[in-house]
Amino acid sequence: MLDEKKFEFDIASIKRELEIEDMHITEEDVNLLKRYMDDEINMPELIEIIKNQPIG
Repeated sequence: MLDEKKFEFDIASIKRELEIEDMHITEEDVNLLKRYMDDEINMPELIEIIKNQPIG
């Protein structure tokens, strides 16, 4: 099971680092990572979902 507090801290840290590079993650991105961390999807499924998302 996911440690929600640690996950939220890690996501906040990642968001700050990405914003420095002018990259932003959405709530949808966070939910996708949560699904992966909760073993709802595996790495190949995660990659396939990301590949099929529109850019921009």
